[in-house]
Amino acid sequence: MTTFASPTLGGAAQALWQVEMAPGASGPVHVMDAEQIWRAVAGGATVHLGGEDEGEDVPLAPGDTVVLPAGLVRRIEADPDAGFTAVVTGAGGARACVPGGEPVVPGWIS
Repeated sequence: MTTFASPTLGGAAQALWQVEMAPGASGPVHVMDAEQIWRAVAGGATVHLGGEDEGEDVPLAPGDTVVLPAGLVRRIEADPDAGFTAVVTGAGGARACVPGGEPVVPGWIS
């Protein structure tokens, strides 16, 4: 993660960062307490929305945008060959929570 703007970098309410994932990398299953907007810029990814037995998979390619509402279970999986790069914005100070964990503010949006 590369932070471009956040409350600790002078942003009032929003954070902006870039996500770079290696080929085949996968983020954790988690929930955010605020909306996020993801814009794919390179490679590709699948955004798994909802629980294991429900929900949908949203493919992302360069130029695609997906809006992820607050409270939605999600997991991002990078293309196994090309990896994935996206620019993301959301509320500064938003909290993430993994199953069984306590909500935390990720360092790149604090």
